[in-house]
Amino acid sequence: MQSTRLTLICHARTVAQKLASFPTNEPVENSQYTSDTLAMRFASASRLLCGPELRTQQTAGWFGVQPQIDQALRDCDWGRWHGQSIKDLQQMEADALQAWISDPHAVPHGGESMAQLGARVQAWLLSLQGTPGHVVAITHPFVIRAALMQIVQGTAPNAIDIEPLAAVDLRFNGIWRLRLPGIDVEGAC
Repeated sequence: MQSTRLTLICHARTVAQKLASFPTNEPVENSQYTSDTLAMRFASASRLLCGPELRTQQTAGWFGVQPQIDQALRDCDWGRWHGQSIKDLQQMEADALQAWISDPHAVPHGGESMAQLGARVQAWLLSLQGTPGHVVAITHPFVIRAALMQIVQGTAPNAIDIEPLAAVDLRFNGIWRLRLPGIDVEGAC
């Protein structure tokens, strides 16, 4: 059986992230950034995928190849919370925000629940199991959290922080496994 390697990379920082707000379709904060390092680090990838949003497409553009847009990698639908700051919601909709944090089926914003996002990501992961080779996917913190919850069979996605440009490596060889890279001590000297 050939194995599948999946590297999930969070899009670059946006103003919404900096302001602790739910996203809109905003661009990355520094769109002039280019990185030969990203292109070289993942040059062996057989496919480059990204979500449909501007921020994921801009980040994927730094890899030097045209990405395939995959709707399964789109950000969670935040409903009427698009563009709202967490601080404002804590003041104006504290109970709704708490319900959303504590209940994966809650949709106080009228968009997509964490459970629905998890089901979407689970279906996407299943579709990749028959795809040998290395797939790099540029997506969003909540999509990466949902993928990790599927892998570790957990139910607390809000307990995981995903920083901009963070890379998570997953492997499928009969089962999905999370691979955390080590530090090259000899190369660090």
